[in-house]
Amino acid sequence: MDVFGNALQDQFTNGNAATLWLHNSYDEPEEMPVDIFFRTEEEMPDIELEAMDLCEGRVLDVGGGAGSHALILQGRGFDVVALDISAAAVSIMKNRGVKNAVQGDVFSYQGEKFDTLLFLMNGIGLTGTLDGFKTFLNHAKSLLNEDGQLLFDTSDISYLYEEMEKPLDKYHGEIAYQYEYKDQKGEWFNWLYLDPALLKVIAKECGWECHLLFDDGEDQYLAEMRVAQ
Repeated sequence: MDVFGNALQDQFTNGNAATLWLHNSYDEPEEMPVDIFFRTEEEMPDIELEAMDLCEGRVLDVGGGAGSHALILQGRGFDVVALDISAAAVSIMKNRGVKNAVQGDVFSYQGEKFDTLLFLMNGIGLTGTLDGFKTFLNHAKSLLNEDGQLLFDTSDISYLYEEMEKPLDKYHGEIAYQYEYKDQKGEWFNWLYLDPALLKVIAKECGWECHLLFDDGEDQYLAEMRVAQ
């Protein structure tokens, strides 16, 4: 059941959506504003604008959503493939004018090479766990041209645990989420947030060079990674 896709479809078709709830493994459910997936360039935060300014060559926009980033890059003349696991999202992207929107899972996506792999809005979180992130980094090498780059923003969520204990059985940045929309609940899924120190350790372990490029002054930052030579 594509609960998230249903919310996107309502927003696209009607100009508004009912409340999209995001249940989580650490606190009370939160409301997820659906209209943020349809933002214009003027409405985007600096960290996403910086990431798009750093894109090079052929771009794979992973977790393309409603296509807002792909449309901006396409307008700048980039050859962009927007990838999303949601069939509804892919349909919306095509209807909004994304020339190359593809339904699929980045873990099994293959056959093409890119100069930039782009994950925005904490999109690298779809790797789910630390092991999933390491698995992805190994797979990503097969998706990149020589000297290609991986660009993503993520967050250090240590602040969530200022008043409660960090979990003892897993890394604290491994979170479980579940979407709820119009009384329909999707499956629980894993999401990953990485603190900068651990990111650098994993990058080196997996054969990547890692640079932290932009910090929003709070908990979110932009990372650029390239395969170590």
